[in-house]
Amino acid sequence: MAEITAKMVQELRRNTGAGMMDCKKALGETEGDLTKASEWLRQKGMVAAGKKSDRVTAEGLVDNFIQADGKTGVLVEVNCQTDFVARNDAFKDLVQSLAHQAITAGTVEALLAQPYTADPSIKVSEAIVQSIAKIGENLNVRRLANYTVAAGTEGAVDCYIHTGGRVGVLIELGCTSANVSASEDFKNLARNLAMQIAACPNVEYLNVGEIPEAIATKEKEIEMGRDDIANKPDQMKEKIVKGRIDKRLKEMTLVDQPYIKDQNISVTELIGQTTKQLGEDITVRRFTRFILGEGIEKVESDFAAEVAAQMGKM
Repeated sequence: MAEITAKMVQELRRNTGAGMMDCKKALGETEGDLTKASEWLRQKGMVAAGKKSDRVTAEGLVDNFIQADGKTGVLVEVNCQTDFVARNDAFKDLVQSLAHQAITAGTVEALLAQPYTADPSIKVSEAIVQSIAKIGENLNVRRLANYTVAAGTEGAVDCYIHTGGRVGVLIELGCTSANVSASEDFKNLARNLAMQIAACPNVEYLNVGEIPEAIATKEKEIEMGRDDIANKPDQMKEKIVKGRIDKRLKEMTLVDQPYIKDQNISVTELIGQTTKQLGEDITVRRFTRFILGEGIEKVESDFAAEVAAQMGKM
């Protein structure tokens, strides 16, 4: 039998939010396999399917820049080490400057290699090094998304930033005429849908058809192994599992969500209302959501021990 260490239990607990003893038992049942242990906990009903507690929050800001014509927009995440620096005006100015500059960069690497618009004698990467020296913390341009409405098509790009720069959504809507793409109703729809995506952290896809078959297959495997249906007839079990999977997959899609500002209609119905009002088809072409520090593992340290260690060196 595989050795179950405290570190393994701690990691599983952080990833699932389940109790310490439940995590230890799950690891024991699965020979120390973290992925299988997580699935075991879900089958036992000890963790929600959509739980994202593995997303440890790093510090920094998510910010955006949308060009005046609404045809191009950028979403960026820049990380720092402490919340104190994230609230610093110099850091905020740097992030906004990088968002403006990223309008011409498709990747972080391309952005860093560009001449810095505020001082063309240096590259963006060098400007960040200078900011590190000035601010006193390590800084990192972690990721960016850059949307431009394709030539020969109509539409608009918009963005919504939530909770003081901790969540950001970039979205592109499509239509067929320039008059509609320039209308306030169209722009309002784009902003409301961006807000919807920010408020629904389980939303990852536009519709159920976009969800990879492998995800649906894994969900079925997990649901079929749940204890509460173990003794039910196969036909009934299949029906129950299908209902649960359909519900789970809809939770992952934008168009199937209840509209946050009016729970009596769905997002599909909201889009339909605007389509009818403006007289032409409106589509959601794509969206990106950044959650600050998503997936970054923060190093936890014992501050007292750290101070003692430093004192010992003096």
